[in-house]
Amino acid sequence: MSNVVPLPVATARQTVFDRHELNAILGVYGRMVSAGLWRDYAVELGRDTAVFSAFRRAAERPEIQVVKAPALRTKQGMYALIGEAGAVLKRGHELSTILAPLERKLVKLVD
Repeated sequence: MSNVVPLPVATARQTVFDRHELNAILGVYGRMVSAGLWRDYAVELGRDTAVFSAFRRAAERPEIQVVKAPALRTKQGMYALIGEAGAVLKRGHELSTILAPLERKLVKLVD
């Protein structure tokens, strides 16, 4: 039997992904799963940041993390793509530009 754990209700002090952001992130995640690159994910909702982590295997460090930090909205952009080693791969104001490098991984050449 599997246990269904409900996501906690967002409070005024919590940073969350909205429906459109989650649809974009989970769309990429689903395509990466079907390509066999990822197998698991985790969502962390904190006071200052919200983090979506994607894993090759659940026992490893996340391969990528999509971070939303609203405090950086006016400076560097509130979204960041962080690699497995912890380096910031891309930062920006729009989620679609942050997810673009992941989309490029899915492109295959066909003769």
